[in-house]
Amino acid sequence: MTRILLRNGVIHTGLATGGPASAMAVEDGRIVWTGTDPTVFMRAGFASPDEVVDLDGRLITPAFVDSHVHVVETGEQILGLDLVGAPSRDAVLEKLATYVTGLTPDALVIAQGWDESLWPDPTLPTAAELDRASGGRKVYLNRIDGHSAVVSSALMTEVPGITGLVGWTPDGRVEREALRALLPLLTDLTPAGDAERGARAALQSMAALGIGAFHDNAGPDIGPESDLTAVQSEAAAIGLHGTYYWGAHLGFDDLDRLDDLSGLAGDLSADGSIGSRSAAMTSDYADLAGHRGHAYLAPEQMAEHIIGCTRRGVQAGFHCIGDQAIDNIARAFRLAARTLGREVVRARRHRLEHCELPSPAAIETFADLGVIASVQPMFDGLWGGPDRMYAARLGERWQEMNPFRTLLDAGVRLAFGSDSPVTPLDPWAAVHAAVHHRTPGQGITPAEAFAAHTAGGWYAAGIDDTGTLAVGQRATYAVWDRTAFPDLTAPDVADVTTACLQTVVDGRTVFEKDRSEKEGVR
Repeated sequence: MTRILLRNGVIHTGLATGGPASAMAVEDGRIVWTGTDPTVFMRAGFASPDEVVDLDGRLITPAFVDSHVHVVETGEQILGLDLVGAPSRDAVLEKLATYVTGLTPDALVIAQGWDESLWPDPTLPTAAELDRASGGRKVYLNRIDGHSAVVSSALMTEVPGITGLVGWTPDGRVEREALRALLPLLTDLTPAGDAERGARAALQSMAALGIGAFHDNAGPDIGPESDLTAVQSEAAAIGLHGTYYWGAHLGFDDLDRLDDLSGLAGDLSADGSIGSRSAAMTSDYADLAGHRGHAYLAPEQMAEHIIGCTRRGVQAGFHCIGDQAIDNIARAFRLAARTLGREVVRARRHRLEHCELPSPAAIETFADLGVIASVQPMFDGLWGGPDRMYAARLGERWQEMNPFRTLLDAGVRLAFGSDSPVTPLDPWAAVHAAVHHRTPGQGITPAEAFAAHTAGGWYAAGIDDTGTLAVGQRATYAVWDRTAFPDLTAPDVADVTTACLQTVVDGRTVFEKDRSEKEGVR
């Protein structure tokens, strides 16, 4: 039995009720007391703690949960060629040319994060330009949303028949079937051990940011099963709590073959993305007349998936962004409820990833059937507003994107994530973005936003005994280098983001900043 007493701090419990707390007692990984006078509690039976931690006035909160992350891909970005923020096509090519210096001629280069919507000239690099910049190497440059890429000639020639697949273009841009055809090749060409190294780097970064739990959105269109295994192994070693989804349509055999799956959910794609113009819309894209994206699954196909998952006691879920795709999913859930019954469907806590442009009718369906919206506030932070990518692609419809206030008011539960490497691992910035939504009236309160990035993530995973610092809950918390809960209403996100000093999961320390830098946390 391990007993720890934390005192002299600022305890933000995450609860809507209850008085202030400056101390907390943990026994065998569970919270057994919170309050202001630890001597009272110690006299009542906790007289001999194994460890007393003086917080020196520091803030302690529930640890964050990232409800949508791609762990191995995040690690690849951390360890490899990161193109996030590259200001132009020329900058991308320059970064590539610098990165390949010293690599062997047969090396595979995987890079992520370019976003042409931020460039003065949105013209993409071509395969021929990648060939020149890379010295003829195999190059795969993934767009920031992961739904299109540009690739070099050397890589394309490794996939027989790619020129006949939907989504292939001779200038090196690939999407849809052509993009999926490249994934097995990337796996075959990736050196042994890279998945483990990437997973480790990503998980260590999460722990250092006060993220104690994550939902890995894996699947056959994301990466191989070995990536999932690598994440599970590294998470167990580090101590983070993982929830694992495998986005395979009707992949019921996978539930028996793969360990520790919570569902056939996550990035099982009902459509694509706004940035790649592949999200399925009910109206034309403003910058591409006659084009409405792509719906990858019919309502009846998705209903079969929902019914099968529900009967097997696991979560179903879909990646969905455009209103047509989301309407299709709403119809699928109504079909499933007609077959199984409303309460049976509600009890399973099925989920949607992104759910960016839901219609009022779809929102009503999701609220009625208990479907959770796993959303990414930094999507709005990066691409919302009248002069950014959503407006360029959708015109005035940008104001309908990511309606957090509307979803909450309708009764839809929210869970926040990053979709890293699509947006950065930065939970405080995400909470701030949800409060300062770019569409007037769609911002939510600081308490609601913080809850969505903590307790909301646990709820979305079907776990109800953690997410707040209440008696009986798992001791999963973070200690921060500040003496008060941040003012999330402050306009500058720099006033919110702060250094994490310690992250604890189920009573186990998974991250602790160097003792010389902790300024009193001991």
